[in-house]
Amino acid sequence: MSQEANSPIAAKIPFSEVMKKAEGYRADMTKFLRDMIAIPSESCDEEKVVLRIKEEMEKVGFDKVEIDPMGNILGYIGHGKRIIAMDAHIDTVGVGNMDNWTFDPYEGMEDDEIIGGRGASDQEGGMASMVYAGKIIKDLGLEDDYTLVVTGTVQEEDCDGLCWQYIIEEDGLKPEFVVSTEPTDGGIYRGQRGRMEIRIDVSGVSCHGSAPERGDNAIFKMGPILNDLQVLNECLHVDEFLGKGTLTVSEVFFTSPSRCAVADSCAVSIDRRLTWGETWEGALEEIRRLPSVKAAGAEVSMYKYDRPAYTGLVYPTECYFPSWKIDADHVVTDSLEESYRLLFDKEPRTDKWTFSTNGVSIMGRYGIPCIGFGPGKEAEAHFPNEKTWKQDLVDCAAMYAVIPLMYLHKTA
Repeated sequence: MSQEANSPIAAKIPFSEVMKKAEGYRADMTKFLRDMIAIPSESCDEEKVVLRIKEEMEKVGFDKVEIDPMGNILGYIGHGKRIIAMDAHIDTVGVGNMDNWTFDPYEGMEDDEIIGGRGASDQEGGMASMVYAGKIIKDLGLEDDYTLVVTGTVQEEDCDGLCWQYIIEEDGLKPEFVVSTEPTDGGIYRGQRGRMEIRIDVSGVSCHGSAPERGDNAIFKMGPILNDLQVLNECLHVDEFLGKGTLTVSEVFFTSPSRCAVADSCAVSIDRRLTWGETWEGALEEIRRLPSVKAAGAEVSMYKYDRPAYTGLVYPTECYFPSWKIDADHVVTDSLEESYRLLFDKEPRTDKWTFSTNGVSIMGRYGIPCIGFGPGKEAEAHFPNEKTWKQDLVDCAAMYAVIPLMYLHKTA
């Protein structure tokens, strides 16, 4: 006997009908996703894909569709007082070296099971499933005392969470919880490490390269710092669930009058991943305390982000993205896990992301519960020949359609 037959919520949510509806929209979701893939939409250039999403939301019957001053698109289903949100960032990274692709990343590829192209897993597949979840809710009359807000957010690849800083602070949207539709490979994800972007600057004095002793080589002064950073990475804090904090040097810069001169400045960028219990202040201070940093008189700072959105809006922020996690027994976690059991008649896999998401603002900054369930695989993100699976689109659309009522049932 299926778990659905034994559940009191089954009388209110027709799980089998939801799955049939989601399967029936497989072709529509596939076409919609391929349309989005075909529109290049790197960070700060998302306008055309936002307009395509608006068209689809209006076509399937969303009650209201808005584009805010930052360029985020917000689609509304229902008119209830309980606010629930689901999010997909709809910007993508670039394509990188085209020699690594076996198909055009914007024309993509398709077979019976797979859709390929830039954004297929990261993260336009989530948008396709959310929009058709809205249609399923309308088709089956699953509306209740809630309003579902489906957000297509911008600039995430550039500055994760900035879009939700704007949505919460300026749009005034503060839902009870948010489902992130970043790829989870069929799992339910309840957290991620945070991150920050750090810069170390070292100054030197240039001179002719034929007599380097006359100057002060900034690149040489950076050398011991790099060695100390490598050692520091091995000693960072470990959290039982989110794992270990890490750092890596991601960029190197220098200035010099010529290739025949001593470098008079050197700088590096650090990608610092923050596990639970680590802070941005602590991450900066542990670098500043390194003997090599002190000896070089190096400056350690955090980057800031102030790139204009496609609308022209500038909404500056520091490049700090907090870690977050939701408890295993939280009502939101329970709502997703029970929805999964009743739809698919099997136990869910509950885990965490390796990479960073908009949850850094939603829960990391503002404490709004956030949880993940999304089509595609995390390993496909930023990868050549990126792809997602049509069955994932179907399964996620079904999940998104039942989560609001399940949550209302759990919190009644």
